[in-house]
Amino acid sequence: MTNKDYQEKLLPILPKKPGVYRFIDGDDTVIYVGKAKSLKARVSSYFGDRKDRLRRTKVMVKNAKRVEFTITETEQDALLLENSLIKQFQPRYNINLKDAKSYNYVCIKNERFPRVFTTRRVIRDGSTYFGPYTSKKRVTIILDLVKKLFQLRTCSYNLSERNIEQGKFKLCLEYHIKNCVGPCEGLETEESYNAKIDQIRNMLRGNFGPVKAHLRLMMEGHVERLEFEQAQQLKEKLAAFEDYQSKSTVVSQTLRDVDVFSVATDEKLAFINYLKIVNGAIINAYTQEAELNLDDEHEDILAYTIPLLRDRFNSIAPEVVVPVDLILPDESLTITVPQRGDKRKVLDMSLKNAEYARLQRRKQAILHQNKQTSAERILRTMQSDLQMDELPMHIECFDNSNIQGTNPVASCVVFKNARPSKKDYRHFKIKTVEGPDDYASMEEVVFRRYKRRLAENKSLPQLVIIDGGKGQLGAAMKSVRALGLENQMTVIGIAKRLEEIFFPGDPLPLYLDKKSESLKVIQQARNEAHRFAITFHRNLRSKNFAGTELTDIPGIGEKTADKLLRHFESVTQLKKALYSEIAEVVGAAAAKKVMQYFEEQREASTSDEVPGTEAERG
Repeated sequence: MTNKDYQEKLLPILPKKPGVYRFIDGDDTVIYVGKAKSLKARVSSYFGDRKDRLRRTKVMVKNAKRVEFTITETEQDALLLENSLIKQFQPRYNINLKDAKSYNYVCIKNERFPRVFTTRRVIRDGSTYFGPYTSKKRVTIILDLVKKLFQLRTCSYNLSERNIEQGKFKLCLEYHIKNCVGPCEGLETEESYNAKIDQIRNMLRGNFGPVKAHLRLMMEGHVERLEFEQAQQLKEKLAAFEDYQSKSTVVSQTLRDVDVFSVATDEKLAFINYLKIVNGAIINAYTQEAELNLDDEHEDILAYTIPLLRDRFNSIAPEVVVPVDLILPDESLTITVPQRGDKRKVLDMSLKNAEYARLQRRKQAILHQNKQTSAERILRTMQSDLQMDELPMHIECFDNSNIQGTNPVASCVVFKNARPSKKDYRHFKIKTVEGPDDYASMEEVVFRRYKRRLAENKSLPQLVIIDGGKGQLGAAMKSVRALGLENQMTVIGIAKRLEEIFFPGDPLPLYLDKKSESLKVIQQARNEAHRFAITFHRNLRSKNFAGTELTDIPGIGEKTADKLLRHFESVTQLKKALYSEIAEVVGAAAAKKVMQYFEEQREASTSDEVPGTEAERG
């Protein structure tokens, strides 16, 4: 659309009232939606000879064939209509929030006797999700505390009233080690269980007061019933909870529940920082990246992203603290632009975080431009895909191999800088497992591998890949936890059927793009571990088969037989060797025994053939 078109067709009909305008291209596609206090003033700003207008804005105006607008009663109504139209048309030039679905969430499952677990996927099935948490360590701390404070089930049984009444389920180990009260057999009422879930919700929202009151009330009840052992256990749980609460970042004794938002921008990206403050403590901090397609003002960016972030973090705070005055769809919210005091301090903190995120992204862009190698690109992609804290420069992958339990072995292959490091490959003979038990074998080799790495004070990998699904991964994690390495390296499992990536404690797998470079490296490591394990297993079976004949020679043991096979490579070649050649390898005495044994074999073979020859002569 040209300035001439605007002057002749649009300017005469534009009103000075609030409303929403839409830029539409030649294919009748809405490419931009905006709101305005005055439609005439706002739309006019896209035309004329302004030198400060961004190139993207000029391109958008050039691609537009016409502009449509809708008048509203108030600016608030314009904002609501704008949000609705953006969701409907998803215009090309409007703000595009970058997806954060691979961050960690804590899920309270929508089911009878709800489970609580961490996941990277949000499924709209009525379950409650808290997060996203950018720090995996923080999620681990929260879930450990939940497990310590409240005895919840971890099984996936359908605990309907009918199933429990019919006695379909039996108590498991979790009940006997006092991690669960046994709702599967009706040993805990739904009312009692849901009371614990309510307190977990309070804790995840940052409402620590009700949780402490609940624990104290239960403790006092045990004391009144003279159940001093249970009261002492609750006292210890209360102390653990108070310790967790004390580690929250308390920013003010006067602030209650507020959401703090700020924004920093560069040419193409906006960084919206969010601090969730409950009872004066920061319980979550998050920075959302958004792609800017036009020269949007800060108030426009915040007005669009604040409702989305509040919904994602389940925020019910009645007040929003922001750096600029703006209008939000929820008219009940109090919007504060502080100039001094505690609210100004937390706003400044949020602004620093937004600006820090912007600078970090700029540094990353500069690094990316400096002839980044393919290995660096792959590793950074993998770090992002798997949400790792560190770049996976050192990767190790494990696999098992056995045939009907015979000669069970395992392999560990090592990748450094996204490439195989064959000198670091290791194979293992299974020592403590009898029969074809892949889970126990995996548990053994992972324990042996990293116990030795710790004893020798050697570096640990950033990423450990287990060839197998949940079962194999769970077995490996037993050893990782036993060695205290759970938070020192990322451990994943890869299932062969659908190439699913499993994370410890997450019931839902991650599916990477089949063309992803990250997945290709993981698959390469898995295939290499499988090849190495199979090769070692075959060699071991061949060696044992060949070694049986040599160890049948009187006076020849396993070590001597092994020396002969290593030197001559096979029994056939050994039979062709001279006495002097054998003596050089194992000594004169052993060589004499070997030569005598083979000579007796040849004589026996000849004597066996003679009768047949005579019979033929007949």
